[in-house]
Formats: sequence, structure tokens, C-alpha cells
Amino acid sequence: VQLQASGGGLVQDGGSLRLSCAASGSVFSYNVMGWYRQVPGKERDLLATISSGGRTNYSDSVKGRFTISRGNAKNTAYLQMNSLKPEDTGVYYCALQNSRNMDWFKPRYWGQGTQVTVSS
Repeated sequence: VQLQASGGGLVQDGGSLRLSCAASGSVFSYNVMGWYRQVPGKERDLLATISSGGRTNYSDSVKGRFTISRGNAKNTAYLQMNSLKPEDTGVYYCALQNSRNMDWFKPRYWGQGTQVTVSS
């Protein structure tokens, strides 16, 4: 399985960005995709997950500002990020788990990461 993430960039405080992630290869029909954020010196934080059926979960840090969704091609996922803050700056990774268990999201497959920088 390969994941290709895109859409990062530089945006001002309060702005918006949309990240995309496309999965290819041996992707199961029932899967969970998610987005993580990592800042230097810290572990990756899970921000949001979405099942192949459209069920979503969000971390408290992004709830109400970020929206995760699936594309018409089920092996794609998006992260719409609104009301961005400087503390949202980091490298964003998409990830995929080839099972439907959202309550135990331990992805095996990762995208390459895309940088998001929010200036104040």
C-alpha cells in the first residue's frame, strides 16, 4: 500500500488549507484513514480518523475547525483545515489501517508527510 499526501503550504493565522491523501495498492474495502501532525521534538499526534463507511473521530485540539472526509474514490481522504492557528504548524501525515476498527487505530501504512506552516 502506498499513500500520497499533498496540499500543505504556508497560510496566515485564521486561514484555511485542504490536505489530500490518495492510497493505492492492496487497500481493503473496510479500512480506516487518518491524519497525524508532528512538530519537532514531539511524537505524532492523531488528529482525525474516518472509516470507509464515513464514521469520524477528532481530537479535541481540532474538533470544530478541521473536517476529515472521503472522496468519491474511497481510497482517498481529505482534511479541510479552517481557522488555522500558529500552533497548527507541523508536518502532517496521512495513514491507513486495513481493518475497520476505529477504536484501535494502529496504521501500518503512512504517507510521506506534508508541511503546514501557519504564520501569525
